[in-house]
Amino acid sequence: MKRHLLLSLSLLTAACGPSYGMRVPDTLVKKLPYETRIELLEAENDLALAIDRVDEADNEVNRARDNIRRAKSRQEAAEDEEDRAPDASSREVAQLAIAESESRVEYLRAHQRLNVGLREVEQLALRCAFARFELARLTAARKAKVQGSERLEPKEFEEQVSECEAAVKEQRANLGGDTKEAQAAKEAWEAKKAALAKKTFDARASPYVENL
Repeated sequence: MKRHLLLSLSLLTAACGPSYGMRVPDTLVKKLPYETRIELLEAENDLALAIDRVDEADNEVNRARDNIRRAKSRQEAAEDEEDRAPDASSREVAQLAIAESESRVEYLRAHQRLNVGLREVEQLALRCAFARFELARLTAARKAKVQGSERLEPKEFEEQVSECEAAVKEQRANLGGDTKEAQAAKEAWEAKKAALAKKTFDARASPYVENL
């Protein structure tokens, strides 16, 4: 955990650039007494959780990508079934299956757009956690009167945190449209899925219906 956190910190520092990347020199932190370093654990844990949330957001994007691939395969299979349908009833089921699979792909794509937006929010939130961690390091260094810490201005570090958190709030608010679009697409898919399930009598047993 500690090693993963330190590695992620170094990668984050390189990626942040000028955006919320103001740091307290490690040379100052190394001078902290042990009991003061303990006080940094809460900020460190907050940073570790933010890293985990980014990892989970990445996983969600990857899972959705796999779901879209499977859904497109099911759509192709349904189209093949329509071509092979021996009678009108079978053809109707196949057509319902095509409509359901097309709607499913549309929903998954809409949901993926939301997933990507959420991942960007979590990536920015990680920068905020990094900024809070640096503020905690500075607070600890000044509390312990570490030489050199007096040259760093706490207000600048506080403003870094405030600006980042405001940016996260704005970015989350901007996802409202994607959230509504994904919900509307899901409802449309569920309606098509229900119609197919009704035609095939039992959705749980139907080879055409797959739940998410």
